[in-house]
Amino acid sequence: MLKYEARKIYREKREEFSEAEKTKLDDLLLIQFQKAEIPFLHTVLSYRSIQDNNEPNTELITGFLEFKNPALHLAYPKINNNTVTMQAVMVDADTAFEKGPYNVSEPISTHILSPTAFDLILVPLLIFDKKGFRVGYGRGFYDKYLSHCRPDCIKVGLCYFEPIDEIADKDEFDVPLDLCITPHNIYVF
Repeated sequence: MLKYEARKIYREKREEFSEAEKTKLDDLLLIQFQKAEIPFLHTVLSYRSIQDNNEPNTELITGFLEFKNPALHLAYPKINNNTVTMQAVMVDADTAFEKGPYNVSEPISTHILSPTAFDLILVPLLIFDKKGFRVGYGRGFYDKYLSHCRPDCIKVGLCYFEPIDEIADKDEFDVPLDLCITPHNIYVF
């Protein structure tokens, strides 16, 4: 399947979920995530789910990670549309967020972390394939950022759907996931 086809199909599928269906799927994702073999973490890059896109609820996952790792440092992305780059900004309980480009909720903070600081990164996606490659929203922010992370950084996707066989038009800049969690399975790549 080509990326543009996958984006169209899986955006439409996510739009069809009722609030009750989405809540159930988020709970199942959390249960699967809790079963995954994730080592002790110091620093995690997450993202705030975009409600209009019916994205998986990442706050459930980060809440669990903070419970399991009490001294966890948490960061969220901030996008620079002019340079088509992304930075990771460390947050705390008092950090305020504002809507940035693409309706993404971004932290209002200046404490930037290096891509090499992260033990685990939650990576947004619409769908993924059986080799761990994902279809995102098509702007390339995450692939560019992930290419600068440590090799041992765990790249995790959360997806409401099971994988497709193959993304036919992946390119040399696409960075595969290490793990993808669905409501019914854990995929390790």
